[in-house]
Amino acid sequence: MAAAPPRSQAASSTDVDDASLIERSRSEPELFAAIFDRHAGRLRGYVARRLGPDAADDVVADTFLIAFRRRTRYDLSRRNAAPWLYGIATNLIGERRRAEVRMYRAYARSGTDPLIAEGHAQRVADAVSAEAESPRLAAALASLTKRDRDALLLFTWGDLSYEEVARALDVPVGTVRSRLHRARRKLRAALGTPTTSED
Repeated sequence: MAAAPPRSQAASSTDVDDASLIERSRSEPELFAAIFDRHAGRLRGYVARRLGPDAADDVVADTFLIAFRRRTRYDLSRRNAAPWLYGIATNLIGERRRAEVRMYRAYARSGTDPLIAEGHAQRVADAVSAEAESPRLAAALASLTKRDRDALLLFTWGDLSYEEVARALDVPVGTVRSRLHRARRKLRAALGTPTTSED
């Protein structure tokens, strides 16, 4: 009988899904670090786009602290923990909504992307509208309702599927589709871009 691999090797293995790690972390809490390692970078990028780089570290830390405390209630049928983590982060962002809207308005006035200095690619304008100018996009994002903005940004910046956005926001997929449709239509109107067959 072969010996079991060392814990650190088992935790970092790419063939172990998130649900298995979370389940094992219930009795071996240190294994939860692998969930952080897998998702913190992308999650930080998403939060930084929404609140700015200064708040991102705090929100990501709080997200993983909450997730760690709630790991015993995690639905183990969900093999990928990303939607769960993005849902927690989005709720924390909601608590800081005023800061998010202020950041978009400042960005709209200055035309300076606060993340360019950190080396992040400017994916937002391309993801939402290839012709959008960044300051105009920021102003348009600030004008969306929180629900529509959450759905749009989880989809574009969080790179989640419709189903994953639905899990993150705890709403039906049809609601996500409606919110994305409404958000895209409002953004295109605000940016003066033509509508598509999706709209």
